[in-house]
Order: sequence, then structure tokens, then C-alpha cells
Amino acid sequence: MITLLQLDWSLIALLFATMILAGLVHGALGLGFPMVATPIVAIFLDVRSAILLTLLPTVVVNIASIVGTANYVDNVRRHGLLVVMALIGSLLGAYVLAIADPNPFRLVLALLIGLFLWTSHSNKVPREWFKAHVPLAMVLFGLLSGFSAGTTNVMVAVLIIFFIAMETPRPTMVPVMNTCFMIGKLSQILILSVAGFISATLLVETIPLAAAGLGALLVGQRLRDRIPVATYRRLLHILLAGLAVTLIVQFSQST
Repeated sequence: MITLLQLDWSLIALLFATMILAGLVHGALGLGFPMVATPIVAIFLDVRSAILLTLLPTVVVNIASIVGTANYVDNVRRHGLLVVMALIGSLLGAYVLAIADPNPFRLVLALLIGLFLWTSHSNKVPREWFKAHVPLAMVLFGLLSGFSAGTTNVMVAVLIIFFIAMETPRPTMVPVMNTCFMIGKLSQILILSVAGFISATLLVETIPLAAAGLGALLVGQRLRDRIPVATYRRLLHILLAGLAVTLIVQFSQST
């Protein structure tokens, strides 16, 4: 069972820097905290440890992102099936994370990052199929996104395909995604606690990390209207591409 204070101070400093970076990105874009934080920490530890150390910060950032959102209940209600399926998928994914070797999840995480980057730059999403099969698409992409969140902490790479295909406006997409992220984290906390990976000590020790992520989120939200979103997206994509390559190299070296 990992705890924060068992790490050396250089890693703890890296964790704080990572929470600040991920919080800034999430504040500016409305999403992205776990997708930035998890692969950075996984480079120095492993995916399971990265998920455990970022559980509380991710929950706090997601709740803060939801609070005060206009028409929140209506937006989530319209995507209720997607949210429920994401919950089921997250429970299944967290169970797999609890019993499986964490090393292969480096490769899975890298592939999910690649999927996100490809989707962000591609117009090949079959929009007609999605719009003709909305309930089925919600079931499939809810389950898949939840499972990917449960195993790797990255849900947005899958959900973004659904929302792009449905041409969902950003004010609707962001709160629904953050709700899915939040239930994914709560599912992980439940399953990993039962499996013995999470202790009260870990949650207490990561409160400062959560505070750092929350503070950076608030700063990012203030910067959102001052710095072009395209600039943030471009920098985020460059960072994620580098992280994906690093994770693939690490996976290949460990097999």
C-alpha cells in the first residue's frame, strides 16, 4: 500500500508541480486533470500508484468544476444513460486495476492518449451512426470510458469521441464529462479501498496535493478568457504526445 510520505522529497515536489500543471490545464479547458496528472506520475512510479496518489485531487477538482455550472441537472439528466454506464464501467475497470499487474497499463494509457490526440485532429468520427443510435452509443461509450477510467484514470479520450460525434456544445459537454470523471473516481475509491490499496492515511496525506490542484484550477479558470484556448490545447497536445512516447518506451523496456 503506497503512501505519500514513503516517497523521497524530489518525487513529492514533482507531485505538487504536476497537480499545479494539471489544475491549470483543467481550469483553462474545463477538463484534463487526470489525463495530464496520471501519465506524468506514472513515468516515475506505476499507473496504479499514480491513480492512488491522484484520487483525492481529481475528485476535488471535478467537484469544483461542477459547482455553479449553469443548467447542470438538466444537462446530466439528458445524458443519464451515459453516466450510469460510465459508473458500471468504472467499477469493472477499478476491479481489474486492483487484481492485475499495473505495468501493461502504461501501454494502455499511452494508447488512450494517442486516441485522444487523433480524435482532436480528425474529422473522421462517424457522426451519422452516433445520431441514429444514441442510446446504444451511450451504453457502449459509457462502459468503455468508465472501464478506461477505472484502469488508467483517462476517460476523456473515449468520451470526447461521443461528444464530437453528437456535436455537443462545450457548456453541455464539460459538466457531463466532469460528472463522469467524478463517479469514476468514487468507484475507484470504493473498489480499491475494499482491495486494501487505499487507507485513511493516504487520503489525509494527499489533502495538500488536492489543495494545490484546486488552487491551480481557480487560477486556470481566471486565465481562461485571457489566453487563447488554442494555445492551451496546442501545449497540452505536445505534452501528452511526449508522455505517450515515454510510457511506450518504459513499457517496452520492462517486458
